[in-house]
Amino acid sequence: MAPTTPTLIGSVRRALALLELVAEHGELTAKRLSRMAGLPLPTTYHLLRTLVHDGHLRHERGAFRLGPAAPRLAGRGPGQGARLREWLRVLGEEIDAPVYYAVMDAGEVEVVLSAHTPERPAAEEWTEFRATAHAHALGQCLLAQLEPDARREYLARRPVRRLTPRTVPDEEALMRRLAGIRRGAPVIEREEYALGTVCGAVPVTVGGARAAVGFSLPADEEGRLEETALRLRGRLERVLTDHVFAVQA
Repeated sequence: MAPTTPTLIGSVRRALALLELVAEHGELTAKRLSRMAGLPLPTTYHLLRTLVHDGHLRHERGAFRLGPAAPRLAGRGPGQGARLREWLRVLGEEIDAPVYYAVMDAGEVEVVLSAHTPERPAAEEWTEFRATAHAHALGQCLLAQLEPDARREYLARRPVRRLTPRTVPDEEALMRRLAGIRRGAPVIEREEYALGTVCGAVPVTVGGARAAVGFSLPADEEGRLEETALRLRGRLERVLTDHVFAVQA
């Protein structure tokens, strides 16, 4: 008896092809996706709307990026969150500081996980982290990953305000600072979010997702702030090279 041919669902195969293209290139327009996938533009739009609706893609400034649900396709479920939490704990021990993992999700800064100890307590969230990205290293690190127009959009909703005498004074000063951050470089801030606390953060960019890992120190340890930020960057580079770090909890 001849082997039976499996039933193949064409729309599923086409949708996965679009996801693979976005994952490979990071950001693509609908017209370019249509050409690269060899699909009619109306079909491409239909598939993209479905993928955006289900969270696998997000549509920003005319282009498509991977969405918050995409990492689940790689098996990054609840167990991955436990592994990430343990990885953060070990990292905190290595750099002798509380550490934090944050993402830019649906236009908001979200601190997803942190690892700290009684000896190295986490920075106090005395005013909401997600509303004060301009003032802390994690937020600045995530904002630096956006295009200038997207930064302006965020700051229109979450305007710059002085939290301490050392906070960046206004939106234009912040935009200049963000424009000067080199791609992949650590970001540091000194008592801009809270007096008595200094912070550093390093960007994590995988598959179009925007994330950052950061740490905080008491201000009297400011002397090791830059060194710790560079150690964190080196540690993340090694982990990403080995493909063992997940970008979602």
